[in-house]
Amino acid sequence: MAALHEDHVREALKQVIDPELFVNIVDLGLIYVVDVLPIEGQEDKYNVNIEMTMTSPMCPAGPQLVSETNKYAGELEQVENVEVKVVMDPPWTQDMMTDDARDQLGIF
Repeated sequence: MAALHEDHVREALKQVIDPELFVNIVDLGLIYVVDVLPIEGQEDKYNVNIEMTMTSPMCPAGPQLVSETNKYAGELEQVENVEVKVVMDPPWTQDMMTDDARDQLGIF
């Protein structure tokens, strides 16, 4: 089995769609850190630590986004445990979005 990489986790997290903006959280730039850590003594098993933010500190969709982030990362076959931490520093800005997200939202 191939090693699990950050890109695999980020791809899985594209299934998490912001319910207000209808864009995935990766393209929105809400995922800051994805650490994939091999578990000692367990071949092909990993713990995943994710740092993410919200579009605003009082984002009403925050609990849903955290829950779905945990769910989709945890569904990867090689993932043993997922820890999701919400951070507000640095604050999210539209500059963090991918070009695809900008196109979807009509921001140029």
